[in-house]
Amino acid sequence: MEFDGSVLIKCRRDVKPVTEFETNLKMTLHCQQCITVLGDSFSICGEVKSMNAILCTKVTDDVVISDAKQFKQKGDLSKCIYSSLKCRSCHMVVGKVIHSSPSHLAAIRSIFLLHKSNISCYILNSSSMVKASTFSFDLMGMKDSMSEVKEQFEAQLGQMSRIKRILADRSAAM
Repeated sequence: MEFDGSVLIKCRRDVKPVTEFETNLKMTLHCQQCITVLGDSFSICGEVKSMNAILCTKVTDDVVISDAKQFKQKGDLSKCIYSSLKCRSCHMVVGKVIHSSPSHLAAIRSIFLLHKSNISCYILNSSSMVKASTFSFDLMGMKDSMSEVKEQFEAQLGQMSRIKRILADRSAAM
């Protein structure tokens, strides 16, 4: 989709769905009903597949936290106290935030859970709007990330050692 101010100019339907979220992929998260911006890829910290929700550390001011607290006795949010998140523009429920939970859900307390079924993603590089449900927002674990950084560091160290040897050979030849 392309926008001119607030008017939709073009909607692309030929976009190939992306199945895995890439940390370098820049996107904004929108209410699927009214296209209001709710967040961006910089605040995404994963997903809870069982809840079909995107985890975000921050959302825009257009996400309103409901004053009403809800308590769930069954399902994924069993024994949790949470509030609904609503789009300020169209008042559609777009997610929830957990205030109190059993220990197995402690990691997602006070994190914004956006329902993938109610979110669209505007991909900045391709200027396309796709449903959030087409993505997997699993992020690379710390161990995998550290292994990748270690490999890059060792490759750089090897390159620097080769350059040092070449410079040493040149200075010895002079």
